[in-house]
Amino acid sequence: MAKNEKTVSNKEVKKVNKKKERKKVEKDGYFKLVKKEMKMVKWPTFKEVLKYTVSTIVFCVILCGIFMFLDLIMSIVKGWFV
Repeated sequence: MAKNEKTVSNKEVKKVNKKKERKKVEKDGYFKLVKKEMKMVKWPTFKEVLKYTVSTIVFCVILCGIFMFLDLIMSIVKGWFV
């Protein structure tokens, strides 16, 4: 074996492969990758969006009612001591 001959370890090979993959990703471009990812997204149907919107509004109204009730109780209790 010659002195300048070099053996390559598995770690070095993996590093080289990772660098090549990064370069490939950079060449593909950001927007192409975004487009690819967006195709994999499962978008909700109109019925699902409507259902989630209504349930959120109902939840907010119920929560508002609870806080209004607590405010009423606290104002009554405060009125007893003032």
